[in-house]
Amino acid sequence: MLQKESIRKFIFILSGILCLTPWLRSAHALLLGLIVAFTIGNPYGKFSKKTSGLLLRTCVVLIGFGMNLNTALQAGKQGFTFSAISILGTLLLGIIIGKALVVDKKISHLISAGTAICGGSAIAAVSPIVQAEEEQLSVSLGVVFVLNSIALFVFPSVGHWLQLTQQQFGMWSAIAIHDTSSVVGAASVYGKEALEVATTVKMVRTLWIIPVAFIIALIYKSSHRDIKIPWFIGLFVATMIVNTYWMQGNEVSVNIVKVSKAGLRLTLFFIGSGLSKKVLRHVGVKPFVQGFILWVAISLTALWAVMNYIV
Repeated sequence: MLQKESIRKFIFILSGILCLTPWLRSAHALLLGLIVAFTIGNPYGKFSKKTSGLLLRTCVVLIGFGMNLNTALQAGKQGFTFSAISILGTLLLGIIIGKALVVDKKISHLISAGTAICGGSAIAAVSPIVQAEEEQLSVSLGVVFVLNSIALFVFPSVGHWLQLTQQQFGMWSAIAIHDTSSVVGAASVYGKEALEVATTVKMVRTLWIIPVAFIIALIYKSSHRDIKIPWFIGLFVATMIVNTYWMQGNEVSVNIVKVSKAGLRLTLFFIGSGLSKKVLRHVGVKPFVQGFILWVAISLTALWAVMNYIV
């Protein structure tokens, strides 16, 4: 028994190291995590779950060393209008679908917030406000996670098939994919400019956690002290400023970006290894249907918008 556990740990660690190499892409790292989860299981479940969030934020901050502030501001300006319309529309549609399917109210609000803004981060920010129980939180995260995994594999292929430009794909992925990890993963496969646009627009979307959380806090008459501010966005902007005015094209900044992408692949591996049959059982049909309809609606609407309004 002890030897079997040692083998499991060895395979898990070896898989994690493999994700740090340039041989694997983001989608492959996620797939490797899923394979590990459904074969040997994750022997470091608590560690990887706790580490993945911090690692993701750190990697996003470091990606700023590969971005130009002026280009990012332009993308952010365009993305703000798209974000505002899509977020408000998704939240409203989510409430309507949730009521129609008779989905638990708290789960419905968590799924809607996660789909509208930034997946797990939004759910984590809103869950203490609505006083969600562990099972309600697990169901919501499970729905978002499954759809994120699909998006990471599907979006780059659809983008190439439709011949989307780098800017179009970056904008589309930032609006239509839930979690930052999958947005960055999909965009990094598509191209450098797509990654720059997607990361910037996603950061703009993430800021919407604050007003949306305040609104939900008022609805639930919850304390505003429960609202978590996405602090890492400020650091992301700071690294962009440093890169634009002092380090652009510098070998150090290039290497930092390489490290951040390797860290992102490891993050996706950790996220993939966290999915289990238990998580899937928790999800249930109705919440998944709600999440799926919302995701398809925002994906198709955003795709139509970027193809018609973004060059």
